[in-house]
Amino acid sequence: MINVHSYESMGTFDGPGLRLVVFLQGCNFRCLYCANPDTIEAKGGTPTHPDEIVRMAVSQKAFFGKKGGITFSGGEPTFQAKALILLFKRLKEAGIHICLDTNGGLWNNDVEELLGLTDLVLLDIKEFNPEHHQSLTGRSNEQTLKTAAWLEANQKPFWLRYVLVPGYSDFEDDIRQLGEHLGTYRMIQRVEILPYHTLGVHKYEAMDKEYLLKGVKESTPEQIEKAEKLFRQYFRTVQVN
Repeated sequence: MINVHSYESMGTFDGPGLRLVVFLQGCNFRCLYCANPDTIEAKGGTPTHPDEIVRMAVSQKAFFGKKGGITFSGGEPTFQAKALILLFKRLKEAGIHICLDTNGGLWNNDVEELLGLTDLVLLDIKEFNPEHHQSLTGRSNEQTLKTAAWLEANQKPFWLRYVLVPGYSDFEDDIRQLGEHLGTYRMIQRVEILPYHTLGVHKYEAMDKEYLLKGVKESTPEQIEKAEKLFRQYFRTVQVN
């Protein structure tokens, strides 16, 4: 069984084309700005048989067109890698394009097999500087960068996603170091800059949890433009999402 938090039909934000987005329960990171805090704990969600998810994807296949498909997000999908392997195989048999939105912070044989079955990885790199990453997520970014290297070495296409948080991940030196480290990767199809927003704050209030970035304002157009120009110095395709 797969522990599902929720679904989004006809999503346009998480991968190419129209997509069925499956948000899974459980995450290994503790990002200060997490927009889905109710997906973090492993407990919760709805145990779902893989056949049900295949049925949903196949029923929407006509709407996917040539570019669309299914995206697994969260939470952190690789948290349930072992259970997802069979599902991914079934989806591929049905001709469904698979995206995996991951922080890249977990690694084992099941995760490696899962990535091998994925058509397009959406790799979230929260920060390049190890200390800044630790402050922002409560975790190291060492495995995330190793995952990026594995994707490159194994010729697995991926999009690099970067949440731009004022005062936390908008440092020019850090973005430049990221570009110098990953800018030559041929498997990176695009960079997506995701400007920081506060749309998930109400979830913290509903859960009676403190939102730790309460004083941080949303990214300004000037801050976004500056970051976009920096990324374009190292990557061919950069998009603000």
